Formats: sequence, structure tokens, C-alpha cells
Amino acid sequence: MKQIFPDIKLLLFLIFISLLLILLDSLNFLTLPQKAIQTVTAPIQYGLYKGGKTLGAQFEFLILARKAAQENKALKIQLGELLTETANLKSQLSETQELIDQYNKLSPKTFDLLPARIIGTGRYLIIDKGLTDKIDVGQTVVFKDNYIGQIKSSDPKISTVLLLTDPDSRVAVFSQGEEGRARGILSGQFGSDVLMDKILHQEEVKIGDLVYSEGTEGRLPKGLIMGRVIQVFERENEIFKQAKVEPVFNVEDLDVVFVIRI
Repeated sequence: MKQIFPDIKLLLFLIFISLLLILLDSLNFLTLPQKAIQTVTAPIQYGLYKGGKTLGAQFEFLILARKAAQENKALKIQLGELLTETANLKSQLSETQELIDQYNKLSPKTFDLLPARIIGTGRYLIIDKGLTDKIDVGQTVVFKDNYIGQIKSSDPKISTVLLLTDPDSRVAVFSQGEEGRARGILSGQFGSDVLMDKILHQEEVKIGDLVYSEGTEGRLPKGLIMGRVIQVFERENEIFKQAKVEPVFNVEDLDVVFVIRI
């Protein structure tokens, strides 16, 4: 019972205060304090309102910026995929055109031509065809009518090509120009140089003459283009002279070559 009375007193006190405030308000005694409070709180309320709007705008900007960044990223990915597809299509078209050009040069009715992608360059050329594709050591590798090299080694899925420019390369050749024909041995040098050696002094060879394969090696057809003469070295009273030969194609510029499977 003793605990109930404080609660009743507090309730009566609160009722009294409420009635007093209602009375004072009805008599306009609270107008001045209300104005004073509103004068102080109004700018604060306005500031909170403006701040809330600014903060909301900033959040909206951040959300839009994040959305735009995500869309931009997605567009970049799509653009990259389109560029990749375009590059692949160009590569396929290029390879198709190379196939057409190759077959127009060396007839597939005469030669069994196998296209192979270049997957590595260096001293040797690496191609993506091997024993499972009936690639064997000694087979000739060409591009159009031009000699590229010979198969040096072959694994089930890849093969190594000994290039015309390799120091270990030796091919019997002849040059053909307006003033006649000259025979010799074409050997690779260090770097990209190729030297036609053992040319008889009396045989004519001039700058610009094309050099062809003799076809005396086992699997090397006769008449493949080996390169073009760019310099002639000769001395009086010597039996032989030499000529510097430049290959028509740089293997680093090629994507596809062809193996003559004979």
C-alpha cells in the first residue's frame, strides 16, 4: 500500500502540470517562449533538412556512380569480347585466304599440303602438328611457293622446323635471271643472312635474281623459291664466288605454314 501513494502523487503532479500548461496556452502566456524556442530551433531544423537533402543527394550520386562504374565495366568486358571475336574472325579469314593462296601456288593434287599453326619462334620454328598428323623428319615446310625449312624433329602433337637461315641448313639451289642461271649451295648464317656459295666464277648471278631449290635432296621439291639475291661477292682469279640471299618472307610475320607430306 505504501508504494502506491508515490505513484498517485506523481500522476496527480503530471495532471496538474498538464492542466497548467493548457491554461497558460489558452491565455497566450506560452506564445513568447514558443517564439523564442522556434527562433532557436528553426535554423537548426532547416540546417538538418538541407543537410539531409545534401546527404541524400550524395548517397544518390554515389549509388549512380557505382551503377555507372558497374555498367562501364560490363561494357568494357563486352567490348573486349567483341574485339576478341573480331580478331578471331579476322584470323580465320586470314588463314582461309592463306589456304586459298597456297593451293593456288602448289597444287594439292600434286602435293599433300598440311596447314600448321606457328606456336613458337626462335632458332627453330615450332608448329602445332606432329606424328599423329603424319609429320616426319625431313619433310619440307613452305608458305605459298617459298621454302621455309625442313622438319628437324617431330613429337605426337608438335614439330620443330629447321629454318633456311639456320647455320645447319644446306640446300642445293640455282639462281635464275635475265642473264642466265647459276648453281650453288645455299647455307644459313647467324642471324637472318643466307649465303649462296660454290658458284662458278663464269656463271652469271645478279642482284635481284630469284634463287630456287634444285630438288636434289630427298623430300625437297624442285623449284621452290628460296629468296632473292641482294649482294654478290666475287674476286678475280678465284674459281668460286658467293651471293647474299634474302628470304622473301620473314617467318615472324607468318601465322600459318604448310608441310609437304611426301
